[in-house]
Amino acid sequence: MSDVTGNDGGELRALMARVPSVERVLASAEFEPVIAAYGRTQTLDTLRATLDAWRADAQAGRASVEALSDARLAQSVGAGLAKRTRSKVRSVFNLTGTVLHTNLGRALLPDEAVSAVAEMLTRPANLEFDLDTGARGDRDDLVNGLICELTGAQAATIVNNNAAAVLLTLSALASRKEVIVSRGELVEIGGAFRIPDIMSRAGAKLREVGTTNRTHLKDYDEAIGPKTALLMKVHCSNYAVSGFTKEVTLAELALLARTRGLPVAVDLGSGTLVDLAQWGLPREATVRETVAAGADLVTFSGDKLLGGPQAGLIVGRKDLIAKIKKHPLKRALRVGKLTLAALEAVLRLYRTPETLADRLTTLRLLTRPADAMRVAAERIEPALQRMIGDKFTVSAEPMFSQIGSGALPVDVLPSYGLAVRLSSVKRAGGDLNRIEKRLRDLPRPVLGRIADNALRLDLRCLEEADEAAFIAQLDAPE
Repeated sequence: MSDVTGNDGGELRALMARVPSVERVLASAEFEPVIAAYGRTQTLDTLRATLDAWRADAQAGRASVEALSDARLAQSVGAGLAKRTRSKVRSVFNLTGTVLHTNLGRALLPDEAVSAVAEMLTRPANLEFDLDTGARGDRDDLVNGLICELTGAQAATIVNNNAAAVLLTLSALASRKEVIVSRGELVEIGGAFRIPDIMSRAGAKLREVGTTNRTHLKDYDEAIGPKTALLMKVHCSNYAVSGFTKEVTLAELALLARTRGLPVAVDLGSGTLVDLAQWGLPREATVRETVAAGADLVTFSGDKLLGGPQAGLIVGRKDLIAKIKKHPLKRALRVGKLTLAALEAVLRLYRTPETLADRLTTLRLLTRPADAMRVAAERIEPALQRMIGDKFTVSAEPMFSQIGSGALPVDVLPSYGLAVRLSSVKRAGGDLNRIEKRLRDLPRPVLGRIADNALRLDLRCLEEADEAAFIAQLDAPE
């Protein structure tokens, strides 16, 4: 080993003279697969950067001549290029226990939606072309019929997320006017989305009524004035108020609104289209029920309980939807052909409710039997134990999943998974963090959660089709 331990001028000059010609190295047999994989331009740039780094190390007295061999340089350059060219957007194994995880992309699309998106990626489509008349069409019309069929609404329009749906609704209907909302519904959800802030940006003035835990119908009635544009109810995402509470029902509020000549808008958030209780899941009001209860407008997400792509849907009265669609913000917030293709494919699944729990990925994960996860945990346990070694113990245990993304925040789902603990229970924190980091560093990162002195890997979102790849990754040499 010819390590440099000092920076004597003569020795350093002699070492620098050993730096090979870039062209000669690129022409070597060792670099042929690197150039084939990444191209000559990137390989040349990375090789030059590698040699520059070696020169800097040599001047600091910590370089070795062996690092200049063609094989070592090819290995170093190849590793650098692999890291540089790896996509920043990567698929992961979601073992956090949260099904609709906002940070992990929320709902997973079913095969039908994936195929529809692939078709739109590679061929022209009638995005704004009416095939019946041969004239220009409205992109919303591609899915409006399905949305109205499934929700009972008169009309619909689509924007890029639910925050945009609320912003557009308020901008179109309440700019420079007042919107009355219960103080207990002035929520903030992930990403600092606050109802008061959205109202302000939309040019509407917030009129709070009631208290945090109790709001009465008379509070709304007394707040209505000549500047009132609409009454609004907001789904309480990510929290629940319990105890001494009072909430005005939508039916009560809608009756008041009609007598005062005002519309009622409901920000439903998760926006389920079906009664989840039929599959043993916690119940949440459906969009159809909300429309039937008297809501003139309902806004909700496409990528939560609906199980589709990121989108914000606005459904309701035809005259109000028409006004919303004419607002200049609509063009800025509209969705593209990929979203519409995926959304239509997902909505079509709802026409066959008897197979929905199998074909809609979100619902399939939410209804997955705990026994299936237990059997999977028992199969995976030995491979995970081999990977992390005897310093830790791995056990298959019952767990609790949550739906996520603000849907039914206090409800949990019985689940099953793997718990990793330090064999000697003194201070497990740092050791568990290192194991958690090792799992995140795998080719397809594995994401769990640390709680109660254990790293917990909830298997609700690891379906059988992915299980073999998951185990193979654990068994692969590092």
